[in-house]
Amino acid sequence: MGGTQVIRGQKDGRGGLGNVLSGIAVAIGFVLFLGGFIWGAVVYQPYTVPTDSMMPTVNPGDRVLAQRIDGAEVRRGDVVIFNDSVWSDSPMLKRVVGIGGDTVKCCGQGGRLTVNGKELDEPYIDRPKPEGAGAFGESGTPSTAGASGASGGAGASSAPGAPDTAGVLPVVASNTPFEVTVPEGKLFLLGDRRSVSIDSRAHLQEAGQGTVPRSEVSARVDALAWPTLRMVERPKTYEPLPGGTSKAGPLRFQAAAVLGGALLVVIGAAYGPLVRVLGRGRRREPVGVG
Repeated sequence: MGGTQVIRGQKDGRGGLGNVLSGIAVAIGFVLFLGGFIWGAVVYQPYTVPTDSMMPTVNPGDRVLAQRIDGAEVRRGDVVIFNDSVWSDSPMLKRVVGIGGDTVKCCGQGGRLTVNGKELDEPYIDRPKPEGAGAFGESGTPSTAGASGASGGAGASSAPGAPDTAGVLPVVASNTPFEVTVPEGKLFLLGDRRSVSIDSRAHLQEAGQGTVPRSEVSARVDALAWPTLRMVERPKTYEPLPGGTSKAGPLRFQAAAVLGGALLVVIGAAYGPLVRVLGRGRRREPVGVG
């Protein structure tokens, strides 16, 4: 009889330890991917900003992600979504500057807002521009002047709202002077674009002096989702006050779960086809048997 040939088997990606591990990776990836999405849908709600009262933090038409919370979890500096029939029939978006027991006053030295006598540094406020001036100086770089005296630089005007020696208007916390002691269980809220925002200042003559019950808050904004993707940071100026600031929600962990899951699915699913493609270049080696 002629010689018999024994063909060495090739690995084609089916079976074996590698295929088992790739299957496990795909399964874990799906769990992380779907779990991250479901977790996010339960914890967060999307919200489209309808007005310009919170510029420059968020702009009209921006899509934000707001964490569903209980009103008791609200801290100073939070950007919250709330409903109040006295204010509007629609959900509103404002920043919390005072909580129950706080005395909120405007304005202190240099036109700053004060809470319990502490002047606040509010970098998130929309910066007013002098008449006829643009957002950029002659050098093409954004102007960085803040509230009068905030930067500690020389030449700052001592009069609230007056231009400094460079002719730049400082940030004034409010054109409407006020002093409010916030009742327990309520919140004092302002927009970041103070010149146009209709907020607690517009309701000072009403019962509660423009404050809103904590129970009316439904969510706290954690991130901007569209047209850009970024987190909404907690202002550090509120940290020294009793209670401090709130902690960021689990959005980063959810995003990591979704991205990590997607990566595992891609890697696991690609293992078998990749092994088969690489195996096509290998030739079967005949071995003669006498």
